[in-house]
Amino acid sequence: MPPTISTTTNSTVAGYTVQAGGDYYSDNDNNQSINTTSIPFDQLLFSRWEVAYDKWAVIVPIIFAIIFVVGLVGNGTLIVSVLANKVMRNVPNILVVSLSMGDFLLILISVPLTSTIYTFNSWPYGTIACKVNEFLHTTSLGISIFSLMALSADRYVAIVDPMAKLTGRTTRLTILLAAGIWFISILFAIPDGVFSNVTKHQISETEVIAICSQYPEEFGQTYQQVYNIIKLVVYFLLPIHTIAIFYIAMSRILIRSSESVPMEMKNGAASNCRQIAARKRVAYVVLSFVILFIICWLPRHIYLMIHFFVDIDYNDMLHAFKITSYCLKFINSCVNPIACYFLSGQFRKYYNRYLFCCCNRRRYAILETRGHLHALNSTTRRGSPTSMSVVHTQSAF
Repeated sequence: MPPTISTTTNSTVAGYTVQAGGDYYSDNDNNQSINTTSIPFDQLLFSRWEVAYDKWAVIVPIIFAIIFVVGLVGNGTLIVSVLANKVMRNVPNILVVSLSMGDFLLILISVPLTSTIYTFNSWPYGTIACKVNEFLHTTSLGISIFSLMALSADRYVAIVDPMAKLTGRTTRLTILLAAGIWFISILFAIPDGVFSNVTKHQISETEVIAICSQYPEEFGQTYQQVYNIIKLVVYFLLPIHTIAIFYIAMSRILIRSSESVPMEMKNGAASNCRQIAARKRVAYVVLSFVILFIICWLPRHIYLMIHFFVDIDYNDMLHAFKITSYCLKFINSCVNPIACYFLSGQFRKYYNRYLFCCCNRRRYAILETRGHLHALNSTTRRGSPTSMSVVHTQSAF
């Protein structure tokens, strides 16, 4: 059983003593001290602490291999399903494709690089790979959460103004919105691409480890704390709060609209009830994306806050929580296509078509002529000011 390492007292790991939270290593055999003040404590220890856990050195690469295969296949199929089929190219699907492209890029480049971080003793890929890796992490995070905000706003508009119809102009504006999301996400990620670097640290006379870190050494720990607070606010707290406002407003509108439907419509127009339910179903799918994002990213933010602001022993439980949170943030990049498969009948049909070839092309040619099977579009409303009849024109869900 690996020894428990304390951030407040001296501890011994593989012949080295870490004193007072990792200020220096002391080689017990040669009675030498090596200054390591600039290395974040958990990163400093990964070559000796985490490799000592043989199970993590094997389990983490396996998890990342699954993420790689599922993420590339899932996101790739989703992207092809929308781009290759004209009926799928509508406002919310454009944002979904934008989100999937960000996830696809992260999985394609970053997952192979980071899959071995708990296996190798030090960063083996060089400075450029380090910068690209950290840059992609932040870029993909921004694309994901900002796209979810845009999708939530789109669903809110669809509920509040169901007369809004899909037009070429609206599609063009949505493409510009998606491009804007990419631009902002890349802009916010530039500091990681610039400041991330590989630093080498001699921990004994014969051993030097390389650390890929997004925190510049010269900025000190204050920068690390402020940086992680900003990321928590910008990439989690504010977006989730904004999305919650949209969904609370949508819920109130749906409740009021349901109560305002005349009794004769409730008793005699079953199709209208199905059409109203279709609007809700689209919002539910977007909400599932948001919930998955929270589940996958909240543990990571919690760990970072603990690491930088709480004086706590780095024990077995915290170590397991750290690795779990690290894996979850990558899992988020491959779960949205899975959610689409199980929650969207239209996406499921195209997935089956491209992945399993279990549905013939003639069947899909017929499906594509049906307006009510178009994916993720708004509903429209007919009727007088006192009654509402929903026409479901293009909804995948």
